[in-house]
Amino acid sequence: MLQRVFACPYGTSVPENPADAVRPADPADPDRTPPAHPAGTAGSAGSADQVLDDGTVRVLDPRSLRALAHPLRMQILGALRDYGPATASGLGSRLGESSGATSYHLRQLAARGFVEDDPERGTGRERWWRAVHRGTRFDSVDEFLDHPDPEVRGALQSFMHQVAVNHTEQLTAWLGTSHEWPEAWRGAGDMSNFTLRLTPELLLELSEKVQALVDSYRGRVPEPPEDAHPRSPAADGSASVRVHFHAFPRRAD
Repeated sequence: MLQRVFACPYGTSVPENPADAVRPADPADPDRTPPAHPAGTAGSAGSADQVLDDGTVRVLDPRSLRALAHPLRMQILGALRDYGPATASGLGSRLGESSGATSYHLRQLAARGFVEDDPERGTGRERWWRAVHRGTRFDSVDEFLDHPDPEVRGALQSFMHQVAVNHTEQLTAWLGTSHEWPEAWRGAGDMSNFTLRLTPELLLELSEKVQALVDSYRGRVPEPPEDAHPRSPAADGSASVRVHFHAFPRRAD
């Protein structure tokens, strides 16, 4: 089974004002937070292990999967990974939820080691949270599909369906705001689908090659400074780009 890394898949990656993505950054912006750049998807076992060695990717086991497989928890974790540290009230405003709900789910995520206090930002009146890891990974989905506990199998289905929902929401957000982006960005984006006849081995080969190709683009544009907001526009005209890849068999009937 191809190793998978879900890198920041749970929060919308389109900026609240997409047109700002190519505007020169203001170094005096008081709302900047440390970056939470996504980890790379695994094009091979070696690249995935390298990511794991520095502690940036969380490998899910049945217990942690059950804790994470909740729509709001996945959205909270994605927002922290995408946008950096936040308070429960800040997350509530971003996600359209009450601060009580986000506070509860933050505590549940903290209990399983997905989030933690940000001591550099916390004060006596408000508690700041940050993501512990930059991505989430399954060693093998088969381990969960074949698990004897129906709750684990159900958690996997809930998790994967929510990832699909989030991908759809991100694409829909782009379609709804693409007119606000410069022409160069509108022309560079893509939304395609293809139908191929493959064997399982060829599908695996295709998936690995696509992920390796995506990995080859990492580092082509320098990352923003450490004190920059992870979604701030860059002076070089670059922006954070979300790449989705889905490949699966379907029945002829």
